[in-house]
Amino acid sequence: ATLFGFVFLSHQIGSFIGVWLGGYLHDVTGSYDLMWQAGVLMGVLAAVVHLPIDENPVVRLQKA
Repeated sequence: ATLFGFVFLSHQIGSFIGVWLGGYLHDVTGSYDLMWQAGVLMGVLAAVVHLPIDENPVVRLQKA
């Protein structure tokens, strides 16, 4: 339950920062291009970080 709450909290904080930063960068540059590039970069980085994840089930020892 704690991990679930942490994931939701970090998602909401990231959503707030992303929306705020997107608006700020649009006001400064007059375009959303920089935010699109940042989003693509973060997506690629997330994919690279998740590549080594092994989805095979964990072998558990049986009780004696």
